[in-house]
Amino acid sequence: MNDIVEPNIGAAFRRRRLGHFRDASAFARYRNAYDRAMAELPEPDQIQDVATRFGTVRVYRFGTGDGAPLLLLPGRTASTPMWESNLIGLTAHRPVYTVDLLGEPGLSVQTRAFASAADQADWLAELLARLGLDRVHLVGVSIGGWSAFHLALRAPEKIASVSLLDPASLFGRITWKVVVVSLGSVVPFFPESWRRRLLSWISGGADASDDEPVANLISAGMRDFTAFLPPPTYPTDDQVAGVGVPVLALIAGRSIIHDPRKATLRARRLLARGAVELWPDASHAINGEFPERVNARVLTFVDEIDRAGDTP
Repeated sequence: MNDIVEPNIGAAFRRRRLGHFRDASAFARYRNAYDRAMAELPEPDQIQDVATRFGTVRVYRFGTGDGAPLLLLPGRTASTPMWESNLIGLTAHRPVYTVDLLGEPGLSVQTRAFASAADQADWLAELLARLGLDRVHLVGVSIGGWSAFHLALRAPEKIASVSLLDPASLFGRITWKVVVVSLGSVVPFFPESWRRRLLSWISGGADASDDEPVANLISAGMRDFTAFLPPPTYPTDDQVAGVGVPVLALIAGRSIIHDPRKATLRARRLLARGAVELWPDASHAINGEFPERVNARVLTFVDEIDRAGDTP
């Protein structure tokens, strides 16, 4: 793995309300878990650290095919390795970019505090400009879906489509169960065994042991990283209806982050150009549970848009 921009480490970054690793040992543990998880992925064709006004963003490019690329946005406390199950299938058809979200555990380094959802959309829009991407299909899971939605809402010019995989705080309000899970990342000295159980719970009973590299990485981020992120704002009906780009929303029927049925109904009622599906057997970890099915549905969706010549 390439050298990285100097990470944020220590209490000085707490005073500035910037995401940071608790101490040098915490970062070393996290970096070890990150490298182990990245080793499970295909070899990236390109690795970049892209400067924005809010920090330096770690970006990977996989595949060199033609067509508008996919840009994958991970869930909370996750990073690029969470796409391990999806990358080979997606890169066989299109170039794929992945990013580690600013302010979250990963190899991106935040330098300016976020005050709002607009700030979180701004750095993504700036990233697209710095990468020279004039037309891109966004794919986001959980909070990555929330981020993709807000970028499409506020800066749709370069967005060809948005695919949302059980997005958080968009079509249904966050449940008390998510609050319980979040305790594992904010309460000091939270028992590791409890953290693993919470990860398994939100992932529908998936393996969250040390032997599973992605689960181990997410657990390390929860344990060793402190984030200062504004609570994800819940969009109004007018905001959801105001997204003009095509949207694919895959809602997990066993998700604990919202009421799946209500989320599905709201998305179908409001999205102007929406394809909304409720997958009854899926949990919030939908991309890892059903990678081939998710890949096929997303690729069919974006191929149809490109054939139709849709523009934002």
